[in-house]
Amino acid sequence: MKMKTDVLIVGAGPTGLALATALQQAGIDHLLIDRLEAGLNLSRAGVIHAHTLEMLEPLGVVPQMLAEGLKMTRFAVRDRRHRLMSIDFDRLPSRYPFVLMLPQDVTERILTERLAALGGRVHRGVEALDLAQDADGVTVRVMTGSGERTIRARYVVGGDGMHSKVREASTIAFEGGRYEESFVLADVSFAVPPREQEVSLFFSPAGMVVVAPLPGGRHRIVATHRHEGERPDRAAIQHLLDTRGPERGGPAVVPVVAEVHWSSAFRVHHRVADTYRDGRLLVMGDAAHVHSPAGGQGMNTGIVDAMLLAPLLARVVRGAPESLLDAYGARRRPAAEAVLGLAGRLTKLALVRGRVRRGVRNLLLRALDRVPPFKAKLALQLSGIARRELAVAPGGDAGSAGEGDATGWRLAA
Repeated sequence: MKMKTDVLIVGAGPTGLALATALQQAGIDHLLIDRLEAGLNLSRAGVIHAHTLEMLEPLGVVPQMLAEGLKMTRFAVRDRRHRLMSIDFDRLPSRYPFVLMLPQDVTERILTERLAALGGRVHRGVEALDLAQDADGVTVRVMTGSGERTIRARYVVGGDGMHSKVREASTIAFEGGRYEESFVLADVSFAVPPREQEVSLFFSPAGMVVVAPLPGGRHRIVATHRHEGERPDRAAIQHLLDTRGPERGGPAVVPVVAEVHWSSAFRVHHRVADTYRDGRLLVMGDAAHVHSPAGGQGMNTGIVDAMLLAPLLARVVRGAPESLLDAYGARRRPAAEAVLGLAGRLTKLALVRGRVRRGVRNLLLRALDRVPPFKAKLALQLSGIARRELAVAPGGDAGSAGEGDATGWRLAA
């Protein structure tokens, strides 16, 4: 592993992989490191939205994602057996009028394979210990399998999650808080699957649960949960479905869990970095913004961060003024704030307590279900298309909706 580079990327999740692949394709010298010896074999994020697919087009990975993913065109909101609202994605002004269900580990594999095909690689088992920047670059002390080493980089990008070492080494504040509720994520196989082929959000007095199809016959379960840190087993997941999903005796089928492939329970924070750049240190993805899983926005927002940052870094490395990097945060921080607002509103709706308040919420959603402009606007927000203008580099052209290069730039330029 070389000890000097133009761009050091810390963290090889989808965001880091997207940035590294874009820089590799652009011919920009970089290093991508990750403290893990191997990528996590967990799906975690399971949704890729239309705007994210548009942004990923220059990397050449979208056809493989479409081949391995599952296209869904409807998102339904229900209170147990009662349908409250449905959002259709098949009329989105995009080449991708759907939600693509694709486990995160598959997304990471596809990006890793593309990076390798372009001649790049992930340096695993390399952990950033501390960073110090000066006028000319950043000195990063890392731990490798053969001991401590020092990497010298012109710029360092933190894609290393909520507890980012890169952000902690900077002056970037990360303000916010956390929800009182914990959340459960699980991928399961059903002995008796749901009848509907859609992403379904169920409200109930006991809490909320999302049931979403994944490729290979599996389903993603997302639910509020009272016990942080537990790994719910089959009985626990079944209990969530029995008490929050479709009621027995109703028109819908109550899913029966056959196997839990993986599960996790965790507390969710809502935070956003006050700036995305401190000199030669930059942050993206969960290092810059974290929020509720409602709406499946986290990984998508991070990937778009990376795909906007890549051309800006490329231009600066090639001699453009360093101040051009300020445009990255100027565009992506408002996008993150919009996502935090959307996820927060969806979460508050799901967590409404009390019979009267739940009744008012349900009446409101039923009324809004009869307002096509509202539903179309919500589809644009969920798909990310409403934030297209916040993903265009200075001097770029976002093009018309659903046409041309939605990223507004060419990697090799």
